Amino acid sequence: MTINTARFIIGAAQWQQLPTDGRPEMAFIGRSNVGKSSLLNALTGQKNLAYTSKRPGKTQEFNYFLVNDRFYMVDVPGYGYARVSKKKRKAWAAFIERYLTERVPLRAVFHLMDSRHPLTDLDRELIDFMRGGPVPYVLALTKVDKLSGNQRTKAEQTVRRALDDVGLEVPLVLTSSKSKRGHHDLRTWMDRLLNA
Repeated sequence: MTINTARFIIGAAQWQQLPTDGRPEMAFIGRSNVGKSSLLNALTGQKNLAYTSKRPGKTQEFNYFLVNDRFYMVDVPGYGYARVSKKKRKAWAAFIERYLTERVPLRAVFHLMDSRHPLTDLDRELIDFMRGGPVPYVLALTKVDKLSGNQRTKAEQTVRRALDDVGLEVPLVLTSSKSKRGHHDLRTWMDRLLNA
């Protein structure tokens, strides 16, 4: 897949604000500061499409980006960030769960995990939640440029063991927004799932 155009459409904080045009959606989800916005910028070739911040929890809405006037890439709020209120975290969790289970145009979920850190309980919960679900699911390990070859292998093995533990077999892509590693693979999966 070649991405020719991408533009921000809306930041949706409530279900009623989600687009109603029926275009397919590709959701990018992961814990706060995992690098979702950086990856979206790198995949689309636009440095400032999605807002990036060193401060976790910056994305607080479902940010919709229209790609090639054909489908949406959706930057989902990071989960598990402790510096927002418990009430806000609970509301996000409910919104995300509803989105993952009820959103009709949703074609795929790309779950991003920071390759430098062990899986959190929330990562494991999302893996378990997606198991057996109706929406195709792809895992992407981010920031692999910051690891040695041996560390990358260990990070990949750790995630594969977690998937094996719940009997889930899904694509696993090692990525880097800096070196562009894995971006061709992600675009290939997006293209395949859009046309499935």
